[in-house]
Amino acid sequence: MKDAPTHHFSTLHTPMGAFSIAVAGDGAVAGAAFGDGGALRARLRGAKVVPGAGRTAAAREQVEEWFRGGRREFSVPLAPAGTSFQRRVWDALRAIPFGETRSYADIARAVGSSARAVGRANATNPICLIVPCHRVIGSDGSLTGYAFGVDTKRRLLELEASRRRPGHRRAALRTAETNALSLA
Repeated sequence: MKDAPTHHFSTLHTPMGAFSIAVAGDGAVAGAAFGDGGALRARLRGAKVVPGAGRTAAAREQVEEWFRGGRREFSVPLAPAGTSFQRRVWDALRAIPFGETRSYADIARAVGSSARAVGRANATNPICLIVPCHRVIGSDGSLTGYAFGVDTKRRLLELEASRRRPGHRRAALRTAETNALSLA
């Protein structure tokens, strides 16, 4: 039986509360979660997670820049553990531009699968925020579920919408709210 990987983690404070990041031995981000080390361990099922702030410095810096508004994309190397299908979905999530959303059906078309399968892969994304699963919404514009709560998802989309470039073709929250209001 293969030994469980060991990841080093640290927790930082963000406007959304505690946010924890874990990196693999080579420094690639293996996991990220809103919450403390316990929330992170739940995302990294079976991995050993030990403190290591020095090893997470590059990823922490990029997350802090993102929350301050100085970063729209992440450039840290990633090492999410998952199936080849899950990784294809997570790559599609990374292609969603800052301040925009896509539906589960949009992602399903992009990866040649079903919206339900995409939803499951999205829910198991071990690297939230950096792999922006919060940018995926229902076809009707509803925010649907989010591992860290729909309120956190809404706040992330609001933050991105408030910082999007003028002339961007689709504001994340405005689209979701407009569609949700039309259903009420």
